[in-house]
Amino acid sequence: MLKKDKQKVIGEELSDARIKSMLDLRDERGDVSDLHLLTRAYRALRADDFERFVHFFCTAGHDVNATDASGRSFLKIISKHDQATHYTNILTAAGANK
Repeated sequence: MLKKDKQKVIGEELSDARIKSMLDLRDERGDVSDLHLLTRAYRALRADDFERFVHFFCTAGHDVNATDASGRSFLKIISKHDQATHYTNILTAAGANK
């Protein structure tokens, strides 16, 4: 719950530095996993910010085709989500494969 003096901010403009900082997020084992980074960014960012994140992600040498334990790519995982079209287009443009 927010304190009375705090306002919930929706649609806040994110700086490049703030988006790039997501590249340092660790998974539950303390590792930096490409699939974990994509998942966190997808859940946290609006589509326009996710597009910027994917650019930084790829530029930093991360794998846009990272897979889960079952061999499913992140693109394949989210392609079944009703509201993911813009996100899947971003990933495809960045070279992701199903």
